[in-house]
Amino acid sequence: MGEKYVAYVGTYTHESSKGIYLFDMDVEKGRITKRNEYELDNPSYIAVSHNHKYLYAICDQGVASYAIKENGELEQLNVASINGMRGCHISITKDDTFLVVSGYHDGKITVLALKKDGRVGDITDEVFHKGLGSIAERNFRPHISWSVFTPDEDLLCVCDPGIDQIKLYEFNHRTGKIKLYDIIRSQLESAPRQMIFSEDGKFAYVLCELKNYINVYSYDKTAETGRFEMIQNIFTVRKGHKSNSSAASLIFANSGNNLICSNAGDNTVTIYTVNKSTGLLNTISSLPISGDYPKYIAMFPDNKHLLSMNNEGNSITDFTVHFEKGLIVMNGPEIKISRPNNMIVLKVSE
Repeated sequence: MGEKYVAYVGTYTHESSKGIYLFDMDVEKGRITKRNEYELDNPSYIAVSHNHKYLYAICDQGVASYAIKENGELEQLNVASINGMRGCHISITKDDTFLVVSGYHDGKITVLALKKDGRVGDITDEVFHKGLGSIAERNFRPHISWSVFTPDEDLLCVCDPGIDQIKLYEFNHRTGKIKLYDIIRSQLESAPRQMIFSEDGKFAYVLCELKNYINVYSYDKTAETGRFEMIQNIFTVRKGHKSNSSAASLIFANSGNNLICSNAGDNTVTIYTVNKSTGLLNTISSLPISGDYPKYIAMFPDNKHLLSMNNEGNSITDFTVHFEKGLIVMNGPEIKISRPNNMIVLKVSE
């Protein structure tokens, strides 16, 4: 391809990992090679600014910011407190002026301002979710797992698997304040974990962790009543799946023509076709991922290779994907890394 790409991997550091790992990507061969590591306590989720100049990482102290050099190396800028327990997810406004942290442990959404030099600034708003869930063992209180803006950035959609809800907040892009607008109530004990939108912004896909299915919604900003309408519910696992399975990660692939879901416990990935006109999914296959607890999945820029972050297996596995056949074929040996949790792929200078 003649273009240079790198991958950043966020990890948990309670075992042997040091923090954030930088890998060089061989797109043609579909392989990654470790180049460097950056010490940081539990960077369990990382995200890159929309201008591709800065990287932000969850950490024990709050949120860390890094400048991304031309060759992909990182230089830490600052660490900002989120005034709460360690977060689990980061979302950034398109103009890179605000950053949103989802708090799984304390059920808190935290909005912080971003400075022009990439540093994380002050907290502009913080909201605790309230309520009781339906499962005493786990979902007895709010656990925010994911936040994502609608494509028009009118609303911030906040997934809370602890209370089976997606709360919709109006977002003030001048002040960084949020205000509750509406609530999508998911099925009882479904645990909505992650939400992504189609490229055209007309459809939303919600991964329900405990029920092992995807809820598909149409999204209409001009609707007089609810902007979201559920149009499909489809399983992420096969009929004979393992009983301890939980849906883990959801991504688009192949120019949005396919959707891929990873399933922890069952340790599989399921591939769907996407009808771009209707938003509906059709299951092609569900295949083993050759790793334990595929917490996060990512595609190579060529859309031909899939990477699986196997959190409990302490590995990254690499596959060639044949979408037309619904097949994945392992592409070389696993890459050993302690507690990989997510990955960001970025184009850099040669």
